[in-house]
Amino acid sequence: MCDHPNMALLLFYFLSLSLLLSPALSSPTEAELLMQIKASLDPENRFLTSWQPNIDPCGGFFEGVACNEQGHVANISLQGKGLSGQIPAAVGGLKSLTGLYLHFNALKGEIPKELADLSQLSDLYLNVNNLSGEIPPQIGNMSSLQVLQLCYNKLTGSIPTQLGSLQKLTVLALQYNRLTGAIPASLGDLGLLTRLDLSFNSLFGPIPVKLADAPVLQVLDVRNNSLSGNVPSALGRLNGGFQYENNPDLCGVGFHNLQTCAASNHPNPTRPEPFKPSGSSQKDIPESANLPSSCSKTNCSNPSKNSQYGVIFGVIGVLVALTVAGLFAFSWYRRRKQKIGSVLDTSDGRLSTDQAKEVNRRTASPLINLEYSNGWDPLAIGRSGNALSQEMFESFMFNLEDVERATQCFAEVNLLGKNNFSSTYRGILRDGSVVAIKCISKTSCKTDEAEFLMGLKILTSLKHENLVRLRGFCCSKGRGECFLIYDLVPNGNLLEYLDVKAGSENVLDWSTRVSIITGVAKGIGYLHGNRGKKPAIVHQNISAENVLVDSWYNPMLSESGLPNLLADDVMFSMLKASAAMGYLAPEYTTTGRFTEKSDVYAFGMVILQILSGKRNISHLTRQAADSWRVQDFIDENLEGNFSESEAAKLGKIAIGCTHESPNHRPSMETVMQELNGCTLAP
Repeated sequence: MCDHPNMALLLFYFLSLSLLLSPALSSPTEAELLMQIKASLDPENRFLTSWQPNIDPCGGFFEGVACNEQGHVANISLQGKGLSGQIPAAVGGLKSLTGLYLHFNALKGEIPKELADLSQLSDLYLNVNNLSGEIPPQIGNMSSLQVLQLCYNKLTGSIPTQLGSLQKLTVLALQYNRLTGAIPASLGDLGLLTRLDLSFNSLFGPIPVKLADAPVLQVLDVRNNSLSGNVPSALGRLNGGFQYENNPDLCGVGFHNLQTCAASNHPNPTRPEPFKPSGSSQKDIPESANLPSSCSKTNCSNPSKNSQYGVIFGVIGVLVALTVAGLFAFSWYRRRKQKIGSVLDTSDGRLSTDQAKEVNRRTASPLINLEYSNGWDPLAIGRSGNALSQEMFESFMFNLEDVERATQCFAEVNLLGKNNFSSTYRGILRDGSVVAIKCISKTSCKTDEAEFLMGLKILTSLKHENLVRLRGFCCSKGRGECFLIYDLVPNGNLLEYLDVKAGSENVLDWSTRVSIITGVAKGIGYLHGNRGKKPAIVHQNISAENVLVDSWYNPMLSESGLPNLLADDVMFSMLKASAAMGYLAPEYTTTGRFTEKSDVYAFGMVILQILSGKRNISHLTRQAADSWRVQDFIDENLEGNFSESEAAKLGKIAIGCTHESPNHRPSMETVMQELNGCTLAP
């Protein structure tokens, strides 16, 4: 009988412990996991407001969430939503996830290793964020992974050799990070790999021979690294798909601008070997890393001979150093004489300032190449021998003195704005006209001379009342910049008329909104084909910010034709802001291409912004427009002063333009016909 109280107490302890542990032992539901993910991705609850607790995630109310036939979350598409939090470990709990699209955001922190628990994931898009830390080697266990996009982040460390286990991987994009170390030879084991981009990192060592033998590889981009050694000859089969510029220590036969390798195949003695902690094992070193052999007593050179050679090489080294120093001093003097300026080293978060400077240092200037290689001078095109005639550009050419005078030598007081590739200044020309002068850095333009001049030709050919007019251009060899001179549009951009308070002078009346929508459509229609027999131009970056408003509130599209002048990488970085505002068409995620229908999609988003008066278009706004519920999507600042029939038609046009499938979107010609019907309401 004495043991009964002890037994009762013991039983009480067991019951209490089981109650405490039961929540920890039970797995969270997918709805609970999504709420954890929301709290981490969007800590201020600004963008994922449709994600609410106690609601079925598969009921169609969670924006960007799609489910499979079994009712499990299979896809999360939150690209370009403006998310600024971190990727939580909770994502790894969504076991049925096949696609995770978080690109074009501002996410920070490390990539959680728990992502490796997603055994069914085929597409992982984390590119164009601010992610840091190392690439988790556990990702190599994701057996279903087909596309891994981690480019345009701040990732450090080496490329895990474990990625060579991803047998279904077709695309691996790691460009524009801060990766170091050697290229793992294990990547050559990826039998389905078609595209590998490792450019703009700090990788060293040789290109593995094993990688060159990857059976279906079509694109290998290793530009702007510190690679060295012999380029495998098998890469010659890729032709233009193999890009290797700005790796000074690479050599090989049959590759343009590469010297033939010397007989010795030792590592570059001028580059320090990476630090290897004592006690670390040999298996941790990437297969392609070249490590110096240890000097044993049986194979070392004779020390006396070494000392003699050391004296000789020392004398030669001093002479070479003096010669190089003299050449450097002479080069510096000439650069001072030419007043060569530096390019803008601005950054938008995609590259740090140090990275941007390093890229500028290692990347050849297309404008300098343009002028030095073929003697191209904007003031003397006729003497350049270029097929494009002098008459084509003569009326558009300005000299640097005109530009400096107009901007008061680029005075800070005249600066209108800047980003990672350009700055824009207010200027006054000699005739008194007010202009906006866009200064584009030398590393941001097309690298090929013919492409660059063709881009200028397109810019100078665009003439329409709803496009900002190009007055002229100037390319400066000394400053390493190209200047585009446009008419200044005085009333700012459309973005300034969104999310304004009631009673503000920036509240647009109804007729002005309809006029702006119609004008933008005319401008896009002109680019897409209403230019005679000239080929269509895809704008690529239609947004409220690029719709300028003049003194009479007529809309004018800016940056038309600019993609034809800029490098692809620059255009890619410009998409980050546009994607965050929702202008990027869904198909770009898979195709990576812009079409006329992607312009139509962005135009549809601009319509919804103008009708609602809001910058961010929610799922509810789209639903209201699709259901003709006019009062639920029209700007309250109008206070009922609008045409319901026009609003309903415009809403329908916007929904059609933003259809998920490009095949179901109308052409701009069809849109303009529909708009003509809308604007005739009483």
